[in-house]
Amino acid sequence: MGNKLQNQSVDNLFDAILSLQTREECYAFFMDVCTMNEIASLSQRYEVAGMLRAGRTYLDISEKTGASTATISRVNRSLNYGNDGYQIVWNRLDREAGETTE
Repeated sequence: MGNKLQNQSVDNLFDAILSLQTREECYAFFMDVCTMNEIASLSQRYEVAGMLRAGRTYLDISEKTGASTATISRVNRSLNYGNDGYQIVWNRLDREAGETTE
């Protein structure tokens, strides 16, 4: 995966994130590393992506999340032309949900 983002510093950050084991650890780490606005922006984008996946309209998404149409469009572009990061997560979460409900 050669890209402009990849470097040792980012690798170290991702390794740190991968070491987190509980939601409480995630809260502690991200509250130390990010501002509240940065966490809110990340969670908003993830929520927008889920709503786009569910076929919701931009207007509905904007009203429910407060996201701008520019943000919704950016997330939509990632879903359609990105690196499939959202899909990787959703596939894994769907599998885990299936495992816990069976």
